[in-house]
Amino acid sequence: MTQVPLSEIARMVNGFIIGDAEKMIRTAGPFETAESDMITVAGSAMFLKQIAGSRAGAVLVPRDFQLETRTLVQVDQPMVAFAKVMQFFYPPAAAPIGVHRSAVIGEKFSAGDQVAVGPHVVIGDEVTLGDRVWLQAGVVIGDQVSIGNDVVIYPNVTVLQGCVIADRVIIHAGTVIGSDGFGFAPDGRAYHKIPHTGSVQIDDDVEIGANNTIDRATFGKTVIGRGVKTDNLVHIAHNVVIGQNSVLVAQVGISGSVTIGKNAILAGQAGVAGHLHIGDGATVGPQTGVGKSVADGQIVSSGIPQMPHRLWLRVQRLIPKLPEFSKKLALLEKKLQTLEKNGGGK
Repeated sequence: MTQVPLSEIARMVNGFIIGDAEKMIRTAGPFETAESDMITVAGSAMFLKQIAGSRAGAVLVPRDFQLETRTLVQVDQPMVAFAKVMQFFYPPAAAPIGVHRSAVIGEKFSAGDQVAVGPHVVIGDEVTLGDRVWLQAGVVIGDQVSIGNDVVIYPNVTVLQGCVIADRVIIHAGTVIGSDGFGFAPDGRAYHKIPHTGSVQIDDDVEIGANNTIDRATFGKTVIGRGVKTDNLVHIAHNVVIGQNSVLVAQVGISGSVTIGKNAILAGQAGVAGHLHIGDGATVGPQTGVGKSVADGQIVSSGIPQMPHRLWLRVQRLIPKLPEFSKKLALLEKKLQTLEKNGGGK
């Protein structure tokens, strides 16, 4: 791997160097094990306290942090800078341009420049691919699907009929986009399937984790807004709309017709009941069951039912004291009964 001077890295991240600007850096590495030819990051107080003991050749730190005994690169957002450095040292693999001989392609297929279609890919009729699209092994693309530029779809992903994927989208292995929503009408004896005639729209710069399921709308669209990131094993039901730059962590489940605002965070295993609204900038804690809408900026956690985070913290502090409270309550009840027997309760 080619080494570069620290000054080049600093220019890349708009950083200010304290120490040896010509220090040669081979790669990036984790804080705990980085060696003298690596750059690492200390983005939190916990790691900043440990910098003196780090063996890294250089450390990305906040603008206001100084330590004259170490080589530092001061930046506005250390973790963002580290992401850029990681992208520099570990660029994505180059796509094998062309269509593999085992691929099956339907009629009226249209593709842009530098498209890569891998082994055993199946593409339906009237599919459109933009420039620099990479469909990896075993991908299935249904009829009338439209995919924009610079999209990477990992192995065994299925994108079903009529779905639309915009530019710079990444979809990880095993995900299914455009499956039918879970809609059935009961008559007391059986369930009658409700056809789902809509589609899924995924906007620019979205990254979908492995083994997600994103259902098509009953009518209209299920929409994943620009910049949304989902972890693995996330389920998004029919007619859900997720606002820009929101994050869904592993095993989140979103019921039908939910709307989620911009910059919201749903932590691991959170579940949202149908037809609710999660506001802009809201945070839903892990394993929270959301049964009513959440206002802009509100933090709710944890468990079932949801409650404001500050109230939840107070409740958690009280739980260990419940046995003591129970004993005191029992004593008070005995005293009250004694008073009533003696006529003191009249």
